[in-house]
Amino acid sequence: MPSYALVTFGCQMNQHDSERIGEVLRGAGYDEVERPDQADLVLLNTCSVREKAEQKLRSEVGRLGMLKQQKKDLLIAVAGCVAQQEGEKLIKRLPQIDLVLGPDNIPELPTLLAELELGGPSLVRTVFDVDEPRFLSARAEPGRTASTAYVTVMKGCDERCTYCVVPYTRGPERYRPAREILDEVERLVQAGVREVTLLGQTVNSYRDPSGSLSAAPVAAGYQEPGRPAWASDSEFPALLRLLSGVAGLLRLRYTSPHPRHLTGALIRAHQELPVLARHVHMPFQSGSDRLLKRMLRRYTAAEYVERVDALRKAVQGLTLSSDVIVGFPGETRDDFERTLELVERVRFTGVYGFMYSERPHTPARNLADDVPEIEKRARLEELFELADGHRRAHLETLVGGAERVLAEQPGARGGFSGRTERNEIVHFSCAGDPIGQIVPVQITRAFKNSLEGAADPNWIARAGREPLPRAASAPRRALPVLTGP
Repeated sequence: MPSYALVTFGCQMNQHDSERIGEVLRGAGYDEVERPDQADLVLLNTCSVREKAEQKLRSEVGRLGMLKQQKKDLLIAVAGCVAQQEGEKLIKRLPQIDLVLGPDNIPELPTLLAELELGGPSLVRTVFDVDEPRFLSARAEPGRTASTAYVTVMKGCDERCTYCVVPYTRGPERYRPAREILDEVERLVQAGVREVTLLGQTVNSYRDPSGSLSAAPVAAGYQEPGRPAWASDSEFPALLRLLSGVAGLLRLRYTSPHPRHLTGALIRAHQELPVLARHVHMPFQSGSDRLLKRMLRRYTAAEYVERVDALRKAVQGLTLSSDVIVGFPGETRDDFERTLELVERVRFTGVYGFMYSERPHTPARNLADDVPEIEKRARLEELFELADGHRRAHLETLVGGAERVLAEQPGARGGFSGRTERNEIVHFSCAGDPIGQIVPVQITRAFKNSLEGAADPNWIARAGREPLPRAASAPRRALPVLTGP
């Protein structure tokens, strides 16, 4: 039986795609192995949002090329955004590659591999499914079900931010029928999943192509601003209400939203749906209105703050994280100070900061990249110092209290680990096996990025529930480069 090894670069969408790739390969008779030198096929699922991920790809292919000299029948495949972006050029630059596969072509993987195994030449398949969108559903495989899962609700992006390559590598926005999403969530929960994260490049722009959703109500007492920039015909709040009725689903999250679709209806959903986690990742990218305009973000810093303030007012204790770009073309020290002011004002519990890097096919390539690399790095360090201080201060406030933690996996040093509904990571001891259940944990210590605590030793007996069978999938290499729209 042939074997495969999978290496993932990138965001949650890439991680989701890797899970579906694995399911497609196992369905075609492949076994997963941990190390590339054990595999007949090595597939690299790539990210194109940052230049560093492409550099890692070249390094990985170089190492695999040396392995291929020893294992003549080894197949090397590259999938994901770099594959879509570069296509045939990738094989010309890196002839060790046998297959280049776009994100929309994952279902074709077994057929393409069969051609290669017959001795055919290198293949490139990077065709968007614009006319008939396809969305791969997770399979509930025995022994491989975890307590958390990703579910795609849309793909592609129409925002056209000037720095972002996603519209080129993922195509225009395409939405999945609400009934299909509901069916997948129900199937996953029946298999033991307790928390679902909805995925999309601009996930809260969702509209049901089947027209089955009814309008969601706007938050009571919340007036939609009259500015056209905040107009949205998103049906995402209605989708959340539909999914909140799934029996056995304990938590529901989503990523990554766009600020202009943070509407009154979505705020009311957070108010009224207990299953929605009290954490939202809401990218803002810059606190300078001048740069936001150059980025084509279609909101101002004040509008961003207005929206997240309304959300926080509606949901007590809700936490926020965000994405920030430093060193965008034309960014002055004053522009960067505006970013620091917004971070200080909102006090995020997590900030993913990135130095601007020029990406192919983006309008920002026409702007002079005039911020020196050394200045970009200094600004990034300054941003992290401020944001890290906010996160540490927040975590310290939780020591001595009790948190409801969804136990996700055994801890690296014993015990268990999981997350609260506000997305804090908690390492805790517990009598029994709580995987897949929400456990009350007394917090005893705060670290830089996580918490430590202990569950009531009698909790499992009181709960009277069986633990979720642990996933038995092979360990998978991942090279994370997290970002959002």
